[in-house]
Amino acid sequence: MEQLLFIETGTGLDVHGQDVTKAAVRSVEDAIHYNSMPGIEKMLPEQKLENMHVNVKLAIPVDADQLDVQKIKAVIPYGTVSVEVMSGGMATTSGIFLEDKADKNDLMYIVNAAVEVGY
Repeated sequence: MEQLLFIETGTGLDVHGQDVTKAAVRSVEDAIHYNSMPGIEKMLPEQKLENMHVNVKLAIPVDADQLDVQKIKAVIPYGTVSVEVMSGGMATTSGIFLEDKADKNDLMYIVNAAVEVGY
């Protein structure tokens, strides 16, 4: 990215499903849904949204190999999107013990996102 213009941050959780993609999507939505960049087009080369670059950084506690990057990219409405994954976030108890479900545990997944916008 040649010029960084904005950084938006968010947090997303999957409380009972242990779905890292769901938590990551929610973190990106949290980052972008409370912001508006009405003048962004004028800041971009040739004043075109397709010249915008969006870099999504995700701090994921576990199961990073199960992340569906295409679902993350689909959340961003404009520009060229890249996704970086790093260790972070949190996996903590949800307070539910799932003794009868061998394929699940009691963890909630918490993912943090930083969405960088520029060109």
